[in-house]
Amino acid sequence: MLHKFKIPFFLLILILHCLTVTGNTIIVALVSSSPSLHHPMFFFLSHLSLSDFILTTNIVPNMLHGILQGEIAMSFPACIIQFHFFSTVIASECLLLAVMSYDRYLAICKPLRYFSIMHNKLRLQLVIFCWILGFITTLAVVIMLSRLEFCGSNVIDHFFCDFAPILQLSCSDISALTLGQMLLSAPMTSFPFILIIVTYICIFIAILRIPSLSGRQKAFSTCSSHLAVVGAFYGSLISLYVVPSSGNSIFTKKVISLLYTVCTPLFNPIIYCLRNKELKEAFKKWLNTL
Repeated sequence: MLHKFKIPFFLLILILHCLTVTGNTIIVALVSSSPSLHHPMFFFLSHLSLSDFILTTNIVPNMLHGILQGEIAMSFPACIIQFHFFSTVIASECLLLAVMSYDRYLAICKPLRYFSIMHNKLRLQLVIFCWILGFITTLAVVIMLSRLEFCGSNVIDHFFCDFAPILQLSCSDISALTLGQMLLSAPMTSFPFILIIVTYICIFIAILRIPSLSGRQKAFSTCSSHLAVVGAFYGSLISLYVVPSSGNSIFTKKVISLLYTVCTPLFNPIIYCLRNKELKEAFKKWLNTL
């Protein structure tokens, strides 16, 4: 049945992919070139957009080819590289979202000390830490994964090389790898999420203490976009990897993975570009220079 709609489905994914690439590229370019956006919040946002750009370009082009051809032929090293890029981006994005929540905490709860704490050197160190830790953590899993023996048809019932579909093809004992992956990935996702929750509890308490309604609304507007992105990111992540499997879990996980790799990276530029006045003004100035 889905075969009859492969052209409309291909066009839909292609349009969403182009919008995602364009939106995230514009954010990175605007933050890099606009003096009005040389602010820690936008600096972290540009790296979040960069991670979304890498995520979608790592997976969607192959997916589009698979929609038209019905299958994708990929070597094992290419599959492992795709999985490594995907995992690095997910781990780094978890850390980046936590760093952005800490940035919002400083801006709202410690406004007088904000720029003295979140100076250029610290924000650069935080971003480098997020990317390097994400890369190293997933590299350990990739090395263990590459040492497995594979047999059978070597056909993955998925549209990209994720951890569980690759393991299903292995003839080796995967218990140690599964445990190692859990020990590495669980802290990488849960600790940033806990930090986000703690910082936003402090932020909400600080907002409630603001006497004027307009002051509370202004303070909340500075972090509402980030909250929306966190909700979309972790909602998809929990649905995909934490919710227990069911009888129709294969199809369900494919649908969630599709939303996660195609729609969620588009969510970031839509939310920030629609809600952030500085980004909209910088974009209008950029359009006027064309």
